[in-house]
Amino acid sequence: MRFQIGEKVIFLHESGGGTVRKISELTYFVEDETGFERPFSESELAKIHSTNYKLKANEMNELLVNDTIETVRHSVHKESKTGYLKPIDVWEIDLHIETITESHSGLTNGQILNKQLTIFRSFVTDARKKHIRKLIVIHGIGEGVLKEEVRAILKKIDGAEFFDASYQEYGKGATQVELRYSI
Repeated sequence: MRFQIGEKVIFLHESGGGTVRKISELTYFVEDETGFERPFSESELAKIHSTNYKLKANEMNELLVNDTIETVRHSVHKESKTGYLKPIDVWEIDLHIETITESHSGLTNGQILNKQLTIFRSFVTDARKKHIRKLIVIHGIGEGVLKEEVRAILKKIDGAEFFDASYQEYGKGATQVELRYSI
């Protein structure tokens, strides 16, 4: 079994998460942020590994998941018009299948790609909800299929500009995304 009683998890197909309270055969019973115990299959959940976030209802969308989304959230500083430095959030996601799932054996290339794209879409949605301006998407080099699919999704998002990320930091396998928001 992948999850243990007492582990904090996030839901993959809806917003929110909770704590595993009971396990019965292939079903995990998760107490959600409203206090209700709900059944889920293993494929509908992901572990929360980060210690920087507490599981509270108003913070659920801030959770970054190691099994599902290998992210690094950090601040950089940029000089504002007033001359003071202000923090800018940068979210980073690694879409390599090895970082987003414990095992991908038995999955077809199409299933792997679908899983990666589902996680990417969720990541971008969460970033837009938080008005994050800069994203780094690590897709790897490979044959370029994932990179092209990621960029096709980004082309459909108003206010999204993207280009190759810094070669010095990420090599050829990453895309930098700048998100603009209308007031």
